Amino acid sequence: MLAAAGIYGVLSGSVAERTREIGVRAALGASRTNILALVLRQGMTLTALGVALGLGGAAAATQAIRHDALRHFTSRSGDVRWRDRAVAGVSAIACATPAWRAARVDPASTLRAE
Repeated sequence: MLAAAGIYGVLSGSVAERTREIGVRAALGASRTNILALVLRQGMTLTALGVALGLGGAAAATQAIRHDALRHFTSRSGDVRWRDRAVAGVSAIACATPAWRAARVDPASTLRAE
């Protein structure tokens, strides 16, 4: 839940800052699907980076604690993969609201605000 809240916050801020850019993209012909994909791709990239850094950090910390614990960690890797899928699913849901808001940007009002 903490990861979802963080990703939602970062993407919401990013969409708010990039409203003009998104409006210009829409005015130049980008479809709502393209804009939605742009924001979702950004959020899922953050998720993938976080999962990779988290797994690397967990493996390094486990090795530092005790070599025996590393064997226990790798024997439970199926459990870790399940959690990674859960994080990816929760992250996709957290990305959906900012992405939907970005796709709904009205290009005319954005260009008028310039």
